[in-house]
Amino acid sequence: MKIKIADLEFEPLISADIIEERTRAIGQQLNVDFAGSIPVFVGVLNGSFLFIADLIKQIDIPCEIAFTKLASYYGGTTSKLKIRDDIDLIVDIKGRDVLIIEDIVDTGNTLHYLLDKLKQRNPASIKVCSLLLKPAALTNQIDELKYVGFEIENEFVVGYGLDYQEMGRNLRDIYKKV
Repeated sequence: MKIKIADLEFEPLISADIIEERTRAIGQQLNVDFAGSIPVFVGVLNGSFLFIADLIKQIDIPCEIAFTKLASYYGGTTSKLKIRDDIDLIVDIKGRDVLIIEDIVDTGNTLHYLLDKLKQRNPASIKVCSLLLKPAALTNQIDELKYVGFEIENEFVVGYGLDYQEMGRNLRDIYKKV
């Protein structure tokens, strides 16, 4: 079923049930990989808020949760070259294992910016978990990207936290632009 958000039409891409199943599997893997550690999970707002909320429910090891807010889309359908850094991470991550939780990695520019920024704070390790990855859009290799929910084509998507002009974040499913 197609939906309309602002001036664009979208069609279903990934259902809420499939997202839930994949999120559960990633959570189980994180429990194994971070056993014996007390990691800091860093959600990148705004887009990751639904994914991190559902993912954290699967975690049964001790952990901390923190947020940062970055933007590279500013309401359009293509990533801008300039990163807007709205909210800095306030948790001390020196000597800690850090897991950045993203909604989507497309060009990787925003993620590279964040990785460089956090590495200056001397964490023990940094890994990245992203619900979505657009391999065809990546401009640089991201070695820290260890957990990926779904690889998708280089298409504009909304739903499950992702937006178009700040709308569509509330949708349970993920939709692609028609």
